Amino acid sequence: MDRLSDDVEVVSHGYAGAHRFTRDAAWFMLKLQEEVGELTQAFLMLTGQARAKGNSPQELADRFGAELADVLCHVLLLARHHGVDLTDCVERTWLVWHPDRAISTVAEVDGQAVTGM
Repeated sequence: MDRLSDDVEVVSHGYAGAHRFTRDAAWFMLKLQEEVGELTQAFLMLTGQARAKGNSPQELADRFGAELADVLCHVLLLARHHGVDLTDCVERTWLVWHPDRAISTVAEVDGQAVTGM
């Protein structure tokens, strides 16, 4: 995930420089929101809940995948901007519940001991 984050940062930094805008905390958050909106539109089109606008089923599927990638990349950028180690966060908040990784049935979530999920 770190390598992907590094590569996405290079692309985003170059894009911002080419189009002469500043990527500040608000930009990272708002850009993610914009991309989630585009993902929602692609989902609605893919599932027949919005006009396909002349796109084939394959084009709709491709667009949905592309919008998922955009959201993922902007999540990485937002985390990077705020110094959040997503790998560590995923390990602590999601993978702690993976049955192959559980050492015991007790885990800590938000500072509280929790059994099971």
